[in-house]
Amino acid sequence: MEHYDWVGFYLAEDRELVLGPFVGAPTEHVRIPFGCGVCGQVAESGETLVVPDVAAEANYLSCGSAVQSEIVIPIHADGEFVAQLDIDSYTRDPFSQGEVVFLQRLCTRLAQLWSET
Repeated sequence: MEHYDWVGFYLAEDRELVLGPFVGAPTEHVRIPFGCGVCGQVAESGETLVVPDVAAEANYLSCGSAVQSEIVIPIHADGEFVAQLDIDSYTRDPFSQGEVVFLQRLCTRLAQLWSET
């Protein structure tokens, strides 16, 4: 997708998110405690979070001045939070409702595959 400027997975490990595979600029946020930043909020709530303007988010961990928006989708396997998909965009408010639904379905399928391993 043209407006996906950073895409990566964070894996849950002892109430901490650990950076897994990603595409985009390197980030200093390789470990994030649950509750900290947008990713940490999603780890705590277990709910998808779309942030159309990161500058308006009080608990935002900046990954670079170019990032303007973010979407984070949790991955639950066997009823447990195990990982999340994180997408940053250099475009303000680019994520459509259709994209949100698609990404949630994708993460549901990833959770099924996770459960099979």
